[in-house]
Amino acid sequence: MKPFRKHMAIAIDGGGIRGVAVTRALFNLETELGKPVHELFQLAVGTSTGSIISAGIASRLTALKMFDLYVQLGQAIFPRTLRSFLFPLTRYRYARSPLQNALDACFGERKMGSFWSSESPFDIVITTFDLLTNHTRFIKPWKDEYKDWPVVQAVLCSCTVPTYFPVIEGRYVDGGVGSYANPCYIAAYEAIFCLGWDPAETTLISLGTGRSPHRLESAEANRLRPWQWIDPILGAFLQSADDQQVHLVNTFFEQMDFRRFNFDMQEDIEMDDPGQMQKLVRYGDILGEKILNDEVDPILTLTVKKPQPFDGE
Repeated sequence: MKPFRKHMAIAIDGGGIRGVAVTRALFNLETELGKPVHELFQLAVGTSTGSIISAGIASRLTALKMFDLYVQLGQAIFPRTLRSFLFPLTRYRYARSPLQNALDACFGERKMGSFWSSESPFDIVITTFDLLTNHTRFIKPWKDEYKDWPVVQAVLCSCTVPTYFPVIEGRYVDGGVGSYANPCYIAAYEAIFCLGWDPAETTLISLGTGRSPHRLESAEANRLRPWQWIDPILGAFLQSADDQQVHLVNTFFEQMDFRRFNFDMQEDIEMDDPGQMQKLVRYGDILGEKILNDEVDPILTLTVKKPQPFDGE
């Protein structure tokens, strides 16, 4: 693994229970380096499940602690109940209380501003989509409008996937509803333009939560009924937004040491399926090996061609 630079940032995608793989990978990194991950990073950016892990890093939790939390609470947060079986006849699949109780146990009454006002300031960005104003909010500890937000509230807002959990305050839902299920560009922007880090002295680690194996064949696509297009279109939107964020970082932050890591799944693992825990642990070991061996995602190896100046002809 190449040495890290002076400034270290991490960005973590959304993905529900698939966050198990990320915490497992970070645990492997901790084991290899002999230090907790919160000693590596000064900036953490997360969407949805990534916001839980980012808040955990900022709160000085070890990766092992976060991994154990995911393993222990998966069944409690995503139980198979009459409500979940009757969906979509109900407004949402799961009650909020098990997730909120777990977050309360981790973060207590801590406010967002406490990360920035501590002796060793730590920056964190949590994304959520505001249905009232129809735009993504970036919850940060150094912004006056968010410094008094409880950490639990910020994380809940980012994790509230529509139809899975009840909407927070009638307006806040999962940060991945917009363009930032993969928040790596937000992390790069925060590091360079908000914190003033020199990109030549900055390492940004970006962690995905797995790619679905399903791809449509042309003959299969021609046979789809109108309602069967929902999943392919959503999948295309999420993957395109993911790739776009990586491309933006590559294009505008060339001097930054940007390392994007993700893994291909051999089966579809839904973000609310804790029954796949053992497979997710194995994928976490794969992701951890990729980090330790600098096996960056293939999209990073593509040459970025800059547009030529317009000559007026």
